Amino acid sequence: MSPASRSSAGSDAMAIADNLKAVLLSVLMLVATLGIWELATPNSQSSGELSEYELMTGGGGQQARVPPPSAVIEKAVSELSKPFYDNGPNDKGIGIQIGYSLYRVLTGYFLAALVAIPIGFLIGMSPLMYKALDPFIQVLRPISPLAWMPLALFIIQDSQASAIFVIFICSIWPMLINTAFGVAGVRKDWVNVARTHQLSPLKTAFLVILPAAAPTIVTGMRISIGIAWLVIVAAEMLVGGTGIGYYVWNEWNNLDLTSVIFSILMIGVVGMLLDAAFGQLQKAVRFQE
Repeated sequence: MSPASRSSAGSDAMAIADNLKAVLLSVLMLVATLGIWELATPNSQSSGELSEYELMTGGGGQQARVPPPSAVIEKAVSELSKPFYDNGPNDKGIGIQIGYSLYRVLTGYFLAALVAIPIGFLIGMSPLMYKALDPFIQVLRPISPLAWMPLALFIIQDSQASAIFVIFICSIWPMLINTAFGVAGVRKDWVNVARTHQLSPLKTAFLVILPAAAPTIVTGMRISIGIAWLVIVAAEMLVGGTGIGYYVWNEWNNLDLTSVIFSILMIGVVGMLLDAAFGQLQKAVRFQE
């Protein structure tokens, strides 16, 4: 084995060892957190006088208290064993609720991509268009997506379409800005070589600029999907009906905090999976040195 091969094998072994240590540390931290939570949470209703909040919400039974992690795990096993049941408008499985949310997120997200990426290319390739559109971007970008919801409900008059519009309006800005930044940052030498070979502007955009700007574009897309998933939960709390946001709000109205915590964890898991998917896409378009 050559010295270079031995060095590479040693580096790989060290990386594997570091990963194993990180996993072990994460597991220990999780076990410690769950143990402290379990010990700090009373398993039965404590004796004594009820608080004012408990009197207002119906007596402070076990459901109205913060549950121990064992109860959340039991709830997770129960829900995930039948995630797609449908017993009517207000009683659907967690899989169906997440499915509705993902449909809204992906619809609004891909509509935003169809608008943001071409406009980002235009802005990145044309300083004149950048100067013309930048004031509009700077005014519209800081507006909270949920601030658009009342206007969307009034104009569109459909809660699902309004939620999709909110996803669209919050997803568009990171993709647009990152696309413009990536396109503007492409080395001029590469563009000049394309002109020397008499490539059309369209071929130059697809064969030269797009591959060079792809890592920055995908970074914007990754930021956007995280924002979209964050916003859809809040939007569904407002419009109701279906979706994981509605599930959280409905279970809170029922004072079922076990289901609330379970749904919060599911929101985090789905968000992590969406981010991981775009992380893999980032690796695929990254330049190999």
